[in-house]
Amino acid sequence: MSVKSYIESNQDRFLEELFSLIRIPSISAKQEHKADMLACAQRWTEVLLLSGADKAVVMPTTGNPIVYAEKIISPTAPTVLVYAHYDVMPAEPLELWKSNPFEPEIRDGRIWARGADDDKGQGMIQVKGFETALQEGLLNCNVKFIFEGEEEIGSPSLEAFCQEHKELLKSDIILVSDTSMVSAEVPSLTTGLRGLAYWELEVTGPNRDLHSGHFGGAVANPINVLCKIIADITDADGRITIPGFYDDVEELSQEERDMIAQVPFDETKYKQAIDVNALFGEKGYSTLERNSCRPSFDVCGIWGGYIEEGSKTVLPSKAYAKVSCRLVPHQQHEKISKLFEDYINKVAPDYVKVKVTPKHGGEGYVCPIDMPAYRAAEKAVGIAFGKKPLAVRRGGSIPIISTFEQVLGVKTVLMGFGLEQNAIHSPNESCRLDYFLKGIESVAEFYREYTKK
Repeated sequence: MSVKSYIESNQDRFLEELFSLIRIPSISAKQEHKADMLACAQRWTEVLLLSGADKAVVMPTTGNPIVYAEKIISPTAPTVLVYAHYDVMPAEPLELWKSNPFEPEIRDGRIWARGADDDKGQGMIQVKGFETALQEGLLNCNVKFIFEGEEEIGSPSLEAFCQEHKELLKSDIILVSDTSMVSAEVPSLTTGLRGLAYWELEVTGPNRDLHSGHFGGAVANPINVLCKIIADITDADGRITIPGFYDDVEELSQEERDMIAQVPFDETKYKQAIDVNALFGEKGYSTLERNSCRPSFDVCGIWGGYIEEGSKTVLPSKAYAKVSCRLVPHQQHEKISKLFEDYINKVAPDYVKVKVTPKHGGEGYVCPIDMPAYRAAEKAVGIAFGKKPLAVRRGGSIPIISTFEQVLGVKTVLMGFGLEQNAIHSPNESCRLDYFLKGIESVAEFYREYTKK
């Protein structure tokens, strides 16, 4: 039986195993789903054992548990470590979903559900690619699996777990499917990710909310001050104004800029898809360079004062914002976090008090495209999708990837099968069924190519 034949004959079972995981609302951001996190981890161990793992266990951490599994072919064989995460984003606003987010449906050639892509669907691609390779006699390396339940909240427990279990996780390469392709017509492999730094800001003015008629114009409004502070973090050319911010940013080489320019990109369609009239970003760079290889600053949320129905003429006591920077390789998130905090404290006027609370962060990552494992992934995706994938950097962050390199000393191949229209983190998340199956084929072919003499 061929790889494709095995996948086709087992398609229904593969989907039902995926659906059994999706039906568990493993939302790491909400404490009320703590039991669901454990249930999902336990279900993954069952699926991994059914797929051919010799061992699959749930291991405790200081937070949500980690799933570890392995298939050891030979102590002398190379070892692949597969990483995925089983936690998902909250599904709200529920009224925008066309179907129950935790009751998967197949419509219009797509799997619709929270986690259909990110990352239960892509995690299942890895597991079933492994199973297919094993059953078809293509597996000539050891395979280990580490599935965590905290990726969507910054993986706070994973680094310590890796430090404690270095020998258990010892491997030659890490394989991850938690990224996307350029488009349905253009398969690609991700060769770089941006890092992340995230903070919450609190600006305090008077000791209580005040009547804006009695105090307006005499007392500083914290919301006004907060807006001014965060607006000034970027200048008219889209550059970040924090002193020292760009010190470690490596300029793009002409070779890399030429490679990015090869990626098919229609700016008109891009704007239409998100319903904007014009684009804005750092001067001197293309859109694809800005959203993948250059750092950025964004306000992720802002609140304060009266926001309920009707009006209330109030000068609020406090204002808040959640802000983040996407970082590029060589920018250390701890250093950037300190620069940011120092900057805010320096520019804050004396008529308010400011508090900066650092949240999660992580480093960027670049995958060498001359690695044997990358070449194996490139050939495997080419077999499954019918054309050689492009090598592209992506603008998102998976902080644990750089942690793996720092703690375990192992590089990662980012072999993702998502698409922009899959709407991960949004209502009506989905995954193309044919991409799910081609992804499984790609992973199976990777194992053939990785150990080919």
